[in-house]
Amino acid sequence: MHNLIVAVVAWLIGSVSFAVIVSAAMRLDDPRSYGSGNPGATNVLRSGSKLAAALTLAGDAFKGWLAVWLTQRFGPSVGLGEVAVAIAAVMVFIGHLYPVFFRFRGGKGVATAAGVLLALHPLLGALVILVWVAVATLFRYSSLAALTAAVCAPVFSVVLHHLWPERLPPVMTCAICIISALLLWRHRSNIRKLFAGTESRIGDKKEGAANSSPAN
Repeated sequence: MHNLIVAVVAWLIGSVSFAVIVSAAMRLDDPRSYGSGNPGATNVLRSGSKLAAALTLAGDAFKGWLAVWLTQRFGPSVGLGEVAVAIAAVMVFIGHLYPVFFRFRGGKGVATAAGVLLALHPLLGALVILVWVAVATLFRYSSLAALTAAVCAPVFSVVLHHLWPERLPPVMTCAICIISALLLWRHRSNIRKLFAGTESRIGDKKEGAANSSPAN
């Protein structure tokens, strides 16, 4: 029963769409109405507001971190352990992909995944973020950076498990694999566009939703 509560609460936390909230608060167009139509930081950046994009990125990462941290902090007092933390990690990510508050129309989950990884193991999160930054800087494709980071995350998790098994038990690696698989699946249209050479780059301005694709 407790694990079910963790799953529902994490999903609700993940369902808070900072792209929509920040854009509304700053009187910007709804990010679902332009560019890729994706409620994520990359698409918000197309509005021309770097501040809105940064706030969206921070908010989406924070909610991923928060759901995991709350479970880590208060779960043991009611007998919850590693499985509950893994459930929180996966469900907050799913909440971002399919937000109950926004008709299940969510983003790709890159920032939320980063927040989850930072909560599970700060070094793991930092390594994955470093991969994202390096690829994004070199190629200016947010989607390519996200895909590369998603592939690297489980690998880094396995390595860190052997170094600190008490911090990253196998159930956490399973959760990370699920998150990475979902992230790759959500980027399937981006993969096709990357191969076709039609993928939009970081910083591209607003355009019709049919002409670009989201990265988070």
